[in-house]
Amino acid sequence: MRNAPLPLPEDLARLPAWMQAHVPGYHGVLEARLIKGGQSNPTYLLTADSGEYVLRRKPMGDLLPSAHAVDREHRVMAALAGSAVPVPRVYAYCADPAVIGSVFYVMDFVAGRILWDPRLPELRSTDRGLVFDQMNQTIAALHAIDPATVGLDDYGRPSRFVARQIERWTKQFRASATAHSPAMEALITWLPEHLPPEQPARIIHGDYRLDNVILHETEPRVMAVLDWELSTLGDPLADFANHAAAWRITPDIFRGLAGVDFAALGLPTESEYVASYCRRTGRDRIENWEFYLAFSLFRLSAILQGIAKRALDGTAAHPNAAALGAMAGPMAERAWLLAQGKG
Repeated sequence: MRNAPLPLPEDLARLPAWMQAHVPGYHGVLEARLIKGGQSNPTYLLTADSGEYVLRRKPMGDLLPSAHAVDREHRVMAALAGSAVPVPRVYAYCADPAVIGSVFYVMDFVAGRILWDPRLPELRSTDRGLVFDQMNQTIAALHAIDPATVGLDDYGRPSRFVARQIERWTKQFRASATAHSPAMEALITWLPEHLPPEQPARIIHGDYRLDNVILHETEPRVMAVLDWELSTLGDPLADFANHAAAWRITPDIFRGLAGVDFAALGLPTESEYVASYCRRTGRDRIENWEFYLAFSLFRLSAILQGIAKRALDGTAAHPNAAALGAMAGPMAERAWLLAQGKG
């Protein structure tokens, strides 16, 4: 027997009527619990007699126009429904901020596990390799999709994707720099001078990593890919390198795998993981791999520097912002080593 329902937060008071109109099969008293906050999109677990759902909304207040793109999250997951990329079922997007105070969408709740440490200490060694193989298969499946076939041919501006990303993150770094960084300055010069040939545009996740997938509750299987806020059309090799850069980062810097005993843990080496991706995407090898890795760590360093600036200003929402921000320098140094072929 269920306990007495908890009252909805005041800003969600109009949500039940919206659910009744837009979510097929919805019925019963609605309860809501905030399950994710911080600097991303606030996320609520919704519970009713008809089942469990998830609501993702933009934060309240003044925001940058392109930030917290829940409309894009909804669109890409709706487009990928039924594809080889597992995503939650999405029901509807609400563009009217009058309903709950900000735009939002509702999707199915997917039961499973979200793990954070890529060494997967929670799992048996025999399952660790299977999890990584599933993740590899999933990102390869994403990059195999022709955007036009799922109605996403206008989902981004892929021309000069990597060049524009370098320009963007250079500006972000300059705006948040708190100290001189020789490594970042070197990368800002080196990266535009070594741009690889453009790749055919594909749907890219933008932040594909272990803690952005839901694993089956008991099996080493990917049930759903989450957090599509940074998704767009662009270079799939940049997307894969952003994911695979974990092999070049040590665990003490930022949840990396560099230096671990892969055989003892049952994990694939970088070369094995890259070879699997190449086999699944019809490539013999990835040209300019070191460039893509250096670019990925440059981007991550710029992101961490932004967190460092917010921590210094006292505006950071993340409780460990100062510690995260302190990793910006080591990340840039690691990226510059890769650019020089020493990583």
